[in-house]
Amino acid sequence: MRFGLDLGGTKMEAVLLDDAGEIAWRDRRPTPADDYKAIIDTIAELVSEAGGHSTDEITVGIGMPGSLSPKTGLVRNSNTQSLNGRDIQQDLESRLAQPVRIANDANCFTLSEAIDGAGAGVQSVFGVIVGTGCGGGLVFDGKLQNGVNGIGGEWGHNPLAAPRADELPGPPCYCGRHGCNEVWISGSGFARDHEAVTGEKLTAEEIIASDSDAAKASFERLCDRMARALGAVINLLDPEVVVLGGGLSNVDALYTHIPEIWDAYIFSDVIETRLVKNKHGDASGVRGAAWLWPTHNS
Repeated sequence: MRFGLDLGGTKMEAVLLDDAGEIAWRDRRPTPADDYKAIIDTIAELVSEAGGHSTDEITVGIGMPGSLSPKTGLVRNSNTQSLNGRDIQQDLESRLAQPVRIANDANCFTLSEAIDGAGAGVQSVFGVIVGTGCGGGLVFDGKLQNGVNGIGGEWGHNPLAAPRADELPGPPCYCGRHGCNEVWISGSGFARDHEAVTGEKLTAEEIIASDSDAAKASFERLCDRMARALGAVINLLDPEVVVLGGGLSNVDALYTHIPEIWDAYIFSDVIETRLVKNKHGDASGVRGAAWLWPTHNS
């Protein structure tokens, strides 16, 4: 049995998966985001509770915002600030007295969709989360590709591909750079762009729902930017499937319109890469955390 936990900024969701990928138990708790010790305590409580629902030994996988530095082992780049600079893996392993596997939440999303989701059965899957931010992950042959620097698939802070004159230098990003994918094609970036062009302050959902010419033009810009950003990924990695997650993944028009556009940005006379919606929805992250331990526990 595999315990998986999605450590979000406002909530923690935990599941227990069997070998068939069926959820045997689940629970959800508020995240005490400002109190690192309370986060460790809550995770330990959830693992203990899950253990009561299994007669077998359980493995523990954690998905979280940010990642572990390969150099120090400490958390970096997490928007849950209390985690940054902490040795969460060592602290959890000491508390639980067992090994723990930890990965970025976008990586967990991608792993879930590659194992038994929308990318099941293919060799290469690039997973994209387009919500408040813009994250990514990469799975080859069912194995998560963390990379030597621990940033495999982290496309959100690449600069937007083929920028137009009016897109330079681009809006500032919290990472300190300008014009990152995240400031253009995340849900918040989409809303920011619409407001900058029209003066209308609307959420991404409100823009999508609007029938105005201005909203349609904003959506067209979003699709073109996503096509450029994903075209650059396809040129580099040539994945069989690109899976979308996050709030914008619920916009059905993306799956037909973006592939109509990305042909112009992909260096090939044939494009077989499929753009697909996730299968597991909001549960993908927590399922992927559980799948950090494969069947053979290797």
